[in-house]
Amino acid sequence: MPGKRAVIGALLAVVVAYAIYPYVALYRLGQAIRQGDAISLETMVNWSAVREGIKEDICDQVIDRPSEAKAGAQLPPFGSGFVRGIAGNAVDSRVTPQALAAVAAPEPTEHQDAKGSAVWVSWAFFAGPSAFLVDVNAPGQAAAIRLQMDLRHGVWRVTRVWLPPELLTQANART
Repeated sequence: MPGKRAVIGALLAVVVAYAIYPYVALYRLGQAIRQGDAISLETMVNWSAVREGIKEDICDQVIDRPSEAKAGAQLPPFGSGFVRGIAGNAVDSRVTPQALAAVAAPEPTEHQDAKGSAVWVSWAFFAGPSAFLVDVNAPGQAAAIRLQMDLRHGVWRVTRVWLPPELLTQANART
């Protein structure tokens, strides 16, 4: 009987550690952002996958808008390729660990809570055995930023970011 209890205890410990691990990774990500630690951010985020996802979202908003928003006209192939190129260059240059570290200045603002965080996690849970979704809210934003973290080679990393429509609109205005 003592051997069976040890096995059950060990299995329970593994399950608890697995369930807690993405929350620990999320906490470490938050710490790296708050401290402006670009080196840590480089390893915690799959930057190429995140950039590709954001480019896709920007292009979808510009190219695949509902027809009533575009007065019934589709962009010609040259126009959509041009938009993709501009969006791609802008995202490649702006979505980097260094840029995120620079934007996340550690100086306090009027919107920060008692712990010093200007953003907060509103929802975080497993979407599958190796996928974890997180909704992050920031002051002045109506919609949350959604992050997807994937477990690859024993490490949770951010692999996708969905920006709210108002941020995509701002990105479109700058490109």
